[in-house]
Amino acid sequence: MIVPFVDLKKQYSNLQQEILSQLTAVCENSSFVLGPFVKTFEENFAQFLGCRYAIGLNSGTSAVQVAVKALIQPGDEVITVPNTFIATSEAITAAGGKVVFVDIDEDSYNLAPEQLEKAITRRTRVIVPVHLYGQTADMDPILDIARTHHLYVVEDAAQAHDAEYKGRSAGTMGEAAAFSFYPGKNLGAYGEAGAITTNNDELAEYVRKYRDHGSTEKYIHEFEAHNMRMEGFQAAVLNVKLKYLKEWTERRRKNARLYSELLSHIEGVITPREMPYAKHVYHLYVIRVHDRQGLQNYLKEKGIATAFHYKYPLHLQKAYAYLGYKEGDFPVTEKVMKEIISIPMYPELTEEQIHYVAEHIKKYVVSHQSKL
Repeated sequence: MIVPFVDLKKQYSNLQQEILSQLTAVCENSSFVLGPFVKTFEENFAQFLGCRYAIGLNSGTSAVQVAVKALIQPGDEVITVPNTFIATSEAITAAGGKVVFVDIDEDSYNLAPEQLEKAITRRTRVIVPVHLYGQTADMDPILDIARTHHLYVVEDAAQAHDAEYKGRSAGTMGEAAAFSFYPGKNLGAYGEAGAITTNNDELAEYVRKYRDHGSTEKYIHEFEAHNMRMEGFQAAVLNVKLKYLKEWTERRRKNARLYSELLSHIEGVITPREMPYAKHVYHLYVIRVHDRQGLQNYLKEKGIATAFHYKYPLHLQKAYAYLGYKEGDFPVTEKVMKEIISIPMYPELTEEQIHYVAEHIKKYVVSHQSKL
């Protein structure tokens, strides 16, 4: 049996007529950049989340960058975690901020609120919690600490479409939030796309100008900015897919429950934990084992695709050597990131496929343990 990591072809086949109809409409209206399709998606996505504004951009990386840039001065410190894709931290740097890492909670894999206070200095301006794998960070204590120290919170919700924290939608709790619509995301475009969500009128206006060369009127520019506009094609695709997001979320959660039922009793396998405050949307289903490389090689032989999210913590990578961190600085992150492996997860995954994946994980882990 072949089990792909994500099956976008199957999703497309289910939506083909709707997608093609909307792409044709974009062509017939010549609405290729911004325009009515983007505006409609922005309105629909903001309504879906329950916030005032969603502003479409060309990528999730741009969304983090512009949200942070709107809130800092050059050289201000921005706190985030080292167990995330580099887009989070490089966007902070691109915005003019200095990246400051803090460790994570071992159960949720998200920012540990108790680690924040010791990282805050007089130069700290923003906290960027990453809602990793589809589960929100523990936001109430993070927001409380931010208020105490007069800091802003920008949620990195790139993997958290439709996730909730105590009934509140991911992307509605901080000063702003950044979403990615990369094709493999729970809500994915057919190329690069992203959005910033906020309830702040001034921030929303700044983002609209920044994404379009500092302009709201053609050839009239209030400041130097960038071209980070969303394309009409991507908005058209997202408008179709948004209608199915709730249904897809429930399928992901059902698949995760079956995985956990099959894997949680296996000694040597740690399954994801849904925290009591969260509705996890399982962008990724990530387990922990002692020999993840060996498991990945074995599963590949059986036709099962896997991935590491992520392979090495950012604070130990060459790109951030200049920050001066060393091994041992963030022990929970370092421990977890040696053990994590992501297994297939998408709404169209079948029970037969899940049983097949779980069966071979069990075979490998049990066999491996017997050799220890």
